Amino acid sequence: MKKLTMILLLVSSWKLVAQPSTKFWRALHLVETRGKHGAIRGDNGRALGPLQIHRTYWVDSRVAGKYEDCASLAYSIKVASAYMRRYASTAWRAGNHQVLARIHNGGPRGHKKKATIKYWNKVRKEMK
Repeated sequence: MKKLTMILLLVSSWKLVAQPSTKFWRALHLVETRGKHGAIRGDNGRALGPLQIHRTYWVDSRVAGKYEDCASLAYSIKVASAYMRRYASTAWRAGNHQVLARIHNGGPRGHKKKATIKYWNKVRKEMK
């Protein structure tokens, strides 16, 4: 938990708006990889790292670096933060964890997809 808090402080220092809670990032990390770190491959090799970032998600985030950097939790949070702010700026500012989790799971319109409700329920459960 200390490591995640330190990472979030570092990531939050580069932006001017609020961000989701530490509980949210921890829950996302637990749901995606059970809290593992490193170059974890998932989704038949299409996702990388602790938050299981897909290459197209990374490209859409517009965060500088290499896709392989997604093996780092701090970098993955930076990518996810940029992606969520890009596609859900209102939810980001409001701290709407449900919309943010569902977009992380289902893409830019993931919050409208019925299939992402199950994912949100897993994240919400981990946040308790």
